[in-house]
Amino acid sequence: MIALLMRDLRLAVRAGGGFGLGLAFFLIVVTLVPFGVGPQGEVLARIASGILWLGALLACLLSLDRIFALDFEDGSLDLLTTAPIPLEGIVAMKALAHWITTGLPLVIAAPVFGLLLHLPGPAYFWLIVALGVGTPALSVLGSFGAALTVGLKRGGLLMSLLVLPLYVPTLIFGAELVRRGAEGMATEVPLMMLAGITAAVIAVVPFASAAAIRINLR
Repeated sequence: MIALLMRDLRLAVRAGGGFGLGLAFFLIVVTLVPFGVGPQGEVLARIASGILWLGALLACLLSLDRIFALDFEDGSLDLLTTAPIPLEGIVAMKALAHWITTGLPLVIAAPVFGLLLHLPGPAYFWLIVALGVGTPALSVLGSFGAALTVGLKRGGLLMSLLVLPLYVPTLIFGAELVRRGAEGMATEVPLMMLAGITAAVIAVVPFASAAAIRINLR
């Protein structure tokens, strides 16, 4: 399993779907927002949590189609399905590799990008917590969309349409957690909801993704 994880990390970075692409897109979103809504610091501070979360969500979405595509193209996916390792574990490792190369850099860079949106000082800690807890769910849910569309030509758009509605609860509670942290309000409820969503997704979705892969490879 560790060897599979290291292999996927190398492939993700080598194929251009790793650190740079997601961070560059995240930076573009954060930079363009002030041009659209105006440079007023009060306005930017009010919408900063939602914009940062939306940018992180879309940045994660960029490389989802690469989770299984490379293995499908070279035939490795067929071999992995017949390996002694459970297919659910393989899916989980690929989702973890996607989070390490895409989600984790976004968690680290988000506080820096928050400066561009005048994010209130108390919100920085909660931004890191929210993204750290919530972004694994984005990668795992993305692996389900990638499994549904594996092998389809131009399946990226279809995958986006399938995955984006599933991202909505994570987006809502993640942005709410940061907003409440910025305003000094109680954060227990959105934090528990966000953690519960991530835990449920990690526990259930790899089985659904594995089933989708088996169906597509028949």
